[in-house]
Amino acid sequence: MTDIELRQPLADIQTDEDVAKLVYTFYDKVRADELLGPVFEEAIADWGPHLQIMCNFWSTMLLYSGKYKGDPMSKHFSLPIDPSHFSQWLSLFNGTVDTLFQGEVADNAKARAKNIARIMQSMLGFTPNNNN
Repeated sequence: MTDIELRQPLADIQTDEDVAKLVYTFYDKVRADELLGPVFEEAIADWGPHLQIMCNFWSTMLLYSGKYKGDPMSKHFSLPIDPSHFSQWLSLFNGTVDTLFQGEVADNAKARAKNIARIMQSMLGFTPNNNN
């Protein structure tokens, strides 16, 4: 048997534990990224609370838990970012989802991330790159 034949199909995002796995894995990649890492490290003093907020945000977006209350957009206005940051963010996010999960909610996560990037770029005065 080959590795492909032995590999089990990936499960979909179904629980808050799945959301946490996505968030923590994704932000590990962000922090290690040459382009995104410095921006995030400068902006986030304490990663513990930030990761919990992100878990609550994505739990609300994907599982409709209602755990997140806030305005995610305004927190990004002062960051030194441009369209290349959004492209890289989406690439890392989609890659993380594809590595960990498959299914309707996983596809929804990628669609929502793309929409978030599009809206944020528009709000920051950039022309969104629709190729992501």
